[in-house]
Amino acid sequence: MSSEKGKFLFFVDDIYEDLELWYPKMRLIEAGAEVVVAGPRAETIYAGKHGYPCASDAAIQDMREKDFAGLVIPGGFSPDKLRRVDKVKELTREFMASGKLVAHICHGGWIPASAGICRGFRMTASPGIKDDLINAGAIWVEGEPVVVDRNMVSSRSPNDLPWFMKGIFKFLGWV
Repeated sequence: MSSEKGKFLFFVDDIYEDLELWYPKMRLIEAGAEVVVAGPRAETIYAGKHGYPCASDAAIQDMREKDFAGLVIPGGFSPDKLRRVDKVKELTREFMASGKLVAHICHGGWIPASAGICRGFRMTASPGIKDDLINAGAIWVEGEPVVVDRNMVSSRSPNDLPWFMKGIFKFLGWV
């Protein structure tokens, strides 16, 4: 993989939303970036909600924010499990504090909420986690396919993936 545009970290665990991982991963690679998918264990196959497998490149515990240009958090139900992992929350806070990309879609917003980095940010997500984000201090945005607020990019669902990627590319200065 080429890394002319930097390296991006993705989180994965079982029951991730297939399209929300694969579409951004492929678009970033297509644009010249490197993607590292990290799960609870390295070189492990995780099953998506719709059955599509994803092999982790690395273990989350071994990841360091300073090695990456940004973080992308796919939705599905894996974020509900991953937000209980201290290293996941620590990494998410470090990406936010460094001003690097923190992008999440659908239920991926559970991780920033649990990491305590939502206060004062305009955000969107799956309506199913609206209350969680509001209770974490986010300013809920209704009806927009992508919301870019400072270094945070958020979207609602797989249907919003084209706008999600436009928001990511805009933040990165690639468009």
